Amino acid sequence: MIIEEPGYITERILLLGRRESCIYLLKGKNEYAILGGGMAYIVPDVIRQLGEYEIDESSIKRIIILHSHFDHCGIVPFFKKLWPHAKVTASARAKELLATKKVIDNIEFLNQVLLMKHGIEDKAKELDLSFTGVDVEEVVKDGDILYNDGLTMEIIDVPGHSSCSIAVYVREEKALFASDAGGVPFGEHVFTAANSNFDKYVESLHKMALFETEIHLSEHYGARTGKDGRTFLQKSILSARETRLILEESIARTGDVKKSTKEITDMLTKNAPTGFVPKEVISMVTEQMLRYVARQKSGVY
Repeated sequence: MIIEEPGYITERILLLGRRESCIYLLKGKNEYAILGGGMAYIVPDVIRQLGEYEIDESSIKRIIILHSHFDHCGIVPFFKKLWPHAKVTASARAKELLATKKVIDNIEFLNQVLLMKHGIEDKAKELDLSFTGVDVEEVVKDGDILYNDGLTMEIIDVPGHSSCSIAVYVREEKALFASDAGGVPFGEHVFTAANSNFDKYVESLHKMALFETEIHLSEHYGARTGKDGRTFLQKSILSARETRLILEESIARTGDVKKSTKEITDMLTKNAPTGFVPKEVISMVTEQMLRYVARQKSGVY
């Protein structure tokens, strides 16, 4: 089953935000964790949803950032101010990046663009949704186990989409919170998001596929359960293989990263689901993957 709209995935996993920008509330007995950091413009939605589902916000003890891209940490500064008792958790690399001025300025710029696009500039000013960086208070690494009052959260290092990506596996729910490291649901397909390092991205997919998963949770376009949850990573692995061939064929034919970027971006955006990331972002990701493949194959830049 594909669950894209906010609501309960299981009794202990609640999807919040919007279908194109999801976060999750993981409910232990009396202690909760937020997984994912979303985009700034979903803050009003999350505030409303927490009220609708009668969530005791004092029980939220952690906010786990799965990677530091702008669309996965935008809500964190606001909710950290609202919940000072909640510990912000991420990888060491994410901690480093989220304290870097260039990264902070870039995230703030992109957040403001999307706040304007969604027409909530006034609400953003009222709530102070500016992004001034994130102080990661708890650094985690591969194999670490975090406890959430009856639930365990195993940390998995999954670089490739970004250098700072982690996933979280909750054994009691057979649930994998993979974020974009698992690929991005793209209608009936999976968008290969190997921004940082294509080979490591594929290695990470295979690493996550070793975990017994019934529920695959993405931060774009929701969760997959049952057969869709069990097979999602295999679809992602197949998509990565096919994408690599497309990239290699295009760059071999054009001999020009820019030309290939435009060609492939046009192809991808033609079939993109409603609300998918802007064409400019798809173009950026495509170019990053092409440059990696070009270096690996022939040194063409």
